[in-house]
This record gives sequence, structure tokens and C-alpha cells, in this order.
Amino acid sequence: MSSPDQTPPPLRRRGARMRSAVLAATVDVLTEHGLAGTTVGAVARAAGVHETSVYRRWGTRENLILEALAEQLDTATPVPDTGHVRDDLVAYFGSLARLLATAQGEALLRLSAERDDTFPDHRLSYWTERLERGAVMVRRGVERGELAPGTDPGLVIEAVSGALFTRALISGAPLDEDLAAHLVTLVLDGAGPGPTAGS
Repeated sequence: MSSPDQTPPPLRRRGARMRSAVLAATVDVLTEHGLAGTTVGAVARAAGVHETSVYRRWGTRENLILEALAEQLDTATPVPDTGHVRDDLVAYFGSLARLLATAQGEALLRLSAERDDTFPDHRLSYWTERLERGAVMVRRGVERGELAPGTDPGLVIEAVSGALFTRALISGAPLDEDLAAHLVTLVLDGAGPGPTAGS
């Protein structure tokens, strides 16, 4: 009988199967052990692959973590195209709210907020790419005439996502699709009283 300390021999995974197993293991390890505990060795053991295989494909722990979380976020938050910018944004941010309420979403938030000197800070490019995906929906709304020509797509996405992240990181209040819909309405319509009768 093997002792609990013994690790099963690595599996012979290659190509897409190896990539999928390693990225899934990265998210799991990050969720359970945080940024500091997410080492290449820990991920390799969880995925059942050789550590050298992970280094050969990703090069650094940083590259591995960023790719794993980018794929997790992009898969969980597809960019819809319903033909209406409001519906697109509500669906998109509803998906993001559901993700942030999961253990994987909490890991994503920790990576966004946690400062770790052992982890080179490439988060700007990571979030720039994610925000650009969302900005596509706003640009379509401008082109269709649903939004004013001078609307800043990035600012709209930052306004809604920033509020979601703040709620998740600071208040701990529930995140759900209703909250996402309210935030989209607030950003698109503002907080004013609207036109008065006879105006």
C-alpha cells in the first residue's frame, strides 16, 4: 500500500488534453491555496503531468496563471449579440456576477487585488484584453444609434464591472443577475429623474 505522501506517476498527456488538464488544475489549486500556493509543481501534481512539461509549454508560473484565469473568465462570460446593447450588457454582466460568486471567481478577485512581489505585475495587459472584449458590445450600440456617438466604450464597461468587483471585494453582498441589470440601467440611464411632464 502506498503512503499518503506518495504522488501518483504523471500521466502521458499531450497537446490539447495536457493543456486542458493543466489549466483546469491551475484554477483548482489557485482556488484552494491562493496565489502563493499556486506553484508549477503543485499544478503539475494536480494535473497528473510532468513539471517539465508545464515549464516547456508556459515558461513561467505567471504565464500559466494568467492563461488559466483568462480562459476561465472568457469561457464563463461570452460576449452576446442580441441586437440590443442593453440586453447584451445585462447578459454579459449577469454571467460575470455568477462567476464572481463562485470559488473560481473569488480566486480571480484575489489575483486582481493581491500584491505579491514574487509575481510580476502583468495584470494591466490581462484586464485590458478582458475590457476590450466587453467594449465591443458598447461600440455596436453606438453604431446602431442606441448610445450617443461620444460614448466611451471602455468607461461603460469599467463602470459596471468596477461596481461588481467593489461589491464582491468590500461589502460581500450577494452578486446576482438582478444586481447586474440594475448596474447596467444606472450606467446607461444615469440616476437623474428623467424628463418631466410637458418638457
